[in-house]
Amino acid sequence: MILLVIWAVLAVVGFVFEGLLWLAVVGLILFVGTLIIGIIRQRIRRSG
Repeated sequence: MILLVIWAVLAVVGFVFEGLLWLAVVGLILFVGTLIIGIIRQRIRRSG
C-alpha cells in the first residue's frame, strides 16, 4: 500500500515538472506493476 502511494507521488511530480516526464512514466509503470503483483498475491492467498 505504501509503495502505491510513493509511485503515485513520483508520477504526479513527474507530470508537474515537464523536465521530469521520465519520472512520471517510471512512476506509472511501478504503480501498475505493484498493483498487479498485489492482486496476484491476494488471489493466491485466498485460493491456497
